[in-house]
Amino acid sequence: MLDTRDASSSVLNGFEYYHYLPSMGAAVLFIILFGLVTSLHLFQMTRSRTWFMIPFVIGGICKPFPLLPQLPSHSNAIHKPSLKPRPVETIGYIGRAISASQSPGSYTLGPYIIQNILALVSPALFAASIYMELGRIVLMIHGDQALFLRRTWLTKIFVSGDIFSFLMQGAGGGLMGTGDISSIDMGQKLVVGGLFVQVVFFGLFVIAAALFHVRMRKLPTLRSEELPWWTRHMMSLYVVSMLIFGRSIVRVVEYLQGFNGYIMGHEAFIYVFDAMLMFIAVSVMAYFHPGDVAKEVRAAKDVRVDTESHDKEATSMNPIGA
Repeated sequence: MLDTRDASSSVLNGFEYYHYLPSMGAAVLFIILFGLVTSLHLFQMTRSRTWFMIPFVIGGICKPFPLLPQLPSHSNAIHKPSLKPRPVETIGYIGRAISASQSPGSYTLGPYIIQNILALVSPALFAASIYMELGRIVLMIHGDQALFLRRTWLTKIFVSGDIFSFLMQGAGGGLMGTGDISSIDMGQKLVVGGLFVQVVFFGLFVIAAALFHVRMRKLPTLRSEELPWWTRHMMSLYVVSMLIFGRSIVRVVEYLQGFNGYIMGHEAFIYVFDAMLMFIAVSVMAYFHPGDVAKEVRAAKDVRVDTESHDKEATSMNPIGA
């Protein structure tokens, strides 16, 4: 049961770290869940050589660490809600556990900063791999003509926006961890700005992906008909994108409400609208892993290389002007 009771807190320059008694059971549960599914992703990535999933795996590793500080080591220890973004997949939850293991009034800043920054940026890492997967699906089924702009530009634009969002949220999370009121205020604005950027780019991405999908269904290529399972990967992209989109919306509302807002004062939101949504997203990507997409792209590339090599060899063997 998640406890939202107020109690003695750790305060740094008037800044309270936590506003509730963290749930050890919930923290341990998600640390285990993210650890397992991330291990599966790491295995799938290395086995299939799906290297564009590296950011996704890193995001999964980061997620559980913010939860660790959630683990209370003292029966009477009451913590206050971290004003920072919660779970960042694996490492982030560990940060919460470290804080939770400390007595109220003696929290240290390091674990708090770690969990906040990791919790904020892990979805941006997930997004980077999702954007790159769409580009590879387009390449795999020869669907460039169905895009509203060049495939290479599509990937560059969305990944660039994701990096910008990542940097803004990371910088904001770092400032919020200083404990200085003015820095916290600036950090909060940066986080909100970064989340807005993430929401906007995700919205545009879903629209771009949907338009591509519709056009390909109307005017399919020979390759898209040979590989009908490409649509399953498109559906997984939609699901994961909407989960991250929903999580980002809740985060925006959370930071707009401020540190004394309802969301930051209730631990349940951390697990329902962050940990749970991100776990579902990571699980969906594991089930519909793009390893087969990467395999087809590599195979097509090898065929092109062999064909070009054969053409050059044939040309060199023919007399000039023959």
